Amino acid sequence: MDGVRIGTSGWTYDHWAGRFYPDGLGRARWRDFYAERFDTVELNASFYRWPGLRPFQGWSRSLPDGFRMSVKASRWISHGRRLNDPDGAWAERLEAAMRALGDRAGAVLVQLPGDFERDDDRLDAFLGRMPSDLKVAMELRHPSWDDDAVAALLEKHRAAYVVTHGTGLHTVLRATAPFVYCRWHGPTDRPLYAGNYSPDALRTWAERISGWRDEGREVWGYFDNDGSGYAPANARQLLELLG
Repeated sequence: MDGVRIGTSGWTYDHWAGRFYPDGLGRARWRDFYAERFDTVELNASFYRWPGLRPFQGWSRSLPDGFRMSVKASRWISHGRRLNDPDGAWAERLEAAMRALGDRAGAVLVQLPGDFERDDDRLDAFLGRMPSDLKVAMELRHPSWDDDAVAALLEKHRAAYVVTHGTGLHTVLRATAPFVYCRWHGPTDRPLYAGNYSPDALRTWAERISGWRDEGREVWGYFDNDGSGYAPANARQLLELLG
């Protein structure tokens, strides 16, 4: 479906060998194998260790035409500083990374911790430092963020309220930007970030995505249920349902 990009959160999981990546396929060829099947990925490793500019410049050169990489912001700004970025240093780092990706750039994902309660002023200040032409998606996990005033604040900055699904997470079907950003963490908590989405569940998500597209919004979606290789399988199934 035009205007819809579906992929996975990360692509270099060792346990995908033999499940998604064929036996005997060298790790150096995983990226190309993935990019033949999907047109987007969410960079997850950047949350744990910010890579600096050089890797982004390399991905800009090596990823195929039409491919887009979304980037998860470092936990130092989301969990450490809790969006407190008075000098704009992290906003500058995120912008520099996306500029380095060039036309391979997708969205910036900022995932807040589950115990970070609503703080409109801090959210407004952070988004105000992000360039207006960048796609910014906020994963606001604490239920207190589910409020019309927060939605209005996100709309002001053209930032997306991330639609998440996962055991114990507060799923909110809000659209606050010209694009919708979805993350599927898995239908089970034994263990977390695993489990296989059922055909019925995927059909429900396909209907929601079609509805957002009918509103004229782009949709970006990433499966994070990487356990047992379910993420790429579910992503392909959802794409097939979307035609």
